[in-house]
Amino acid sequence: MSDGRSTWGENSVKDAPLYLRPRVDPPLASLLGDVPFLHSLVDALGSPLNVLLPEVVAENAERFRAVFRRHHLAGRVYFAHKANRSCALLRRLAACDPAAVGVDVASLAELRHALSSGFTGDRVMATGPKDREFLWLAARVGATVNLDSAGELERLARLVRTYGLGRVDVLARLSGFESDTGNGGAGTRVLSRRSRFGTPVAELGELLTALERHEDSVRLVGLAYHLDTTGLEEKARALERCVLAMDECRARGLAPRAVDIGGGFGVGYVADAGEWERWTTALSESVLGLRPPLAWRGHGYGLRNEGGTIRGTAALYPAHRPVAGPAYLEELLARPAPALGRPPATLLLEHLNDLYVEPGRALVDQCGLSLARVLDVRLTGDGIPLVRLGMNAGDVSLEEHGVLVDPVLIPRGDAAGAPAADGREGYGPNGYGPGGDGPVGVHLVGNLCLEADLITRRVVHLPRLPRAGDLLAFVNTAGYVMDFHAHHAQRQPVARTVAVTEEGGARRWCPDEDYWPLTHPQGVPS
Repeated sequence: MSDGRSTWGENSVKDAPLYLRPRVDPPLASLLGDVPFLHSLVDALGSPLNVLLPEVVAENAERFRAVFRRHHLAGRVYFAHKANRSCALLRRLAACDPAAVGVDVASLAELRHALSSGFTGDRVMATGPKDREFLWLAARVGATVNLDSAGELERLARLVRTYGLGRVDVLARLSGFESDTGNGGAGTRVLSRRSRFGTPVAELGELLTALERHEDSVRLVGLAYHLDTTGLEEKARALERCVLAMDECRARGLAPRAVDIGGGFGVGYVADAGEWERWTTALSESVLGLRPPLAWRGHGYGLRNEGGTIRGTAALYPAHRPVAGPAYLEELLARPAPALGRPPATLLLEHLNDLYVEPGRALVDQCGLSLARVLDVRLTGDGIPLVRLGMNAGDVSLEEHGVLVDPVLIPRGDAAGAPAADGREGYGPNGYGPGGDGPVGVHLVGNLCLEADLITRRVVHLPRLPRAGDLLAFVNTAGYVMDFHAHHAQRQPVARTVAVTEEGGARRWCPDEDYWPLTHPQGVPS
């Protein structure tokens, strides 16, 4: 095979390329294939550069809404704004059906951004840590406030009374859910994982009493939870408990109508399950000393060797996820809940509850990529080439979030497959074409004078050795990766962001902050 996988199989040798090639869906695949266009963007705007596809976020929201419709559920999809600070993505979502799509903001600045992008207050969910200014503006514009504690409720009620504001819709976020392992109620009680968000379910009665005391200032419209886990059973247990707690609220004369199950629906970054399995197996082997290190200075990603035994837990995002995003929500709603034995979707319908979800990463899946120019290539003492890019670890925080996925090599040239500047045979538009010097493992490093400025700690396998002037495209970076930790250092430029649209076979681009869904880029009316 031309992509170097011919050496793989059940008896693959240890020096075979350990690819982690990205999952690329249309229209992102089409954008990657437009090599001249991508090079022209970086030539004009510099490296690094973030490229977004606003239409894809609207399509993703519709996929989540389709799950609601299949289960006959009412409710709303709230975009977790913290996943990406783009103007274009937020404005495109603001243009969606107001009853179906909202925004979850976790700071005063995010709230102000949402309002300026076209969201009205009644489409905003205020979550996260909240100072007085954040609470005041949320209350003033009619946002729904997702409360984490009785203390936060007290502060909100005081602001409402002090400034003569209207009653504020609130959700009470819960945590500390329990389950029984079995034996007719005599089994072991198991708590969900700890969270610094939400009020423990055991303290629900006290919280409801406080809500009753402040009923002149707030109106309970639902219950919520936040669980930092991919476990379906744990999330189903929490959803079931919230449905039952809604009945407790109604028994006290309150009138909640919605259950907010937060986010955590996930994204599949790596296309091939076999590649992910081979790499994680090889990581364990390298930590045990059975093969050369896979990462800079023997980094084990949380694994360690203790007397020939692997200890620790790999701090890695599950990069190959066959069930993620809307499909994960579908599976959560359809699986039987632990105690009552009926699917959560059925429970929500039986109890006349709406459903709220807050996807972040999953809503911007396949919405963008980050481009970096190759500045130079040199060998290190261990013989592994060092590829220096025109970006730093703050521009594309893959390692920070434990996301391992290969970049796509985009060769320099006037057209895909054209001869490279040094006369060697060129490569196809995805960088995986024939000819050249073959697969190679490289270290990807940034443009800061810091030993720790590694774009990836691991050795990344590419189809050939990059050359100065080539581009590397880090695919699917819109969720947390492209700008969650971007910072100024050494006066290096932080990545600019552009929005790209396509109509009639022609691509247009504009600065992220200039995009509006009612006009084409460059201001041409739609």
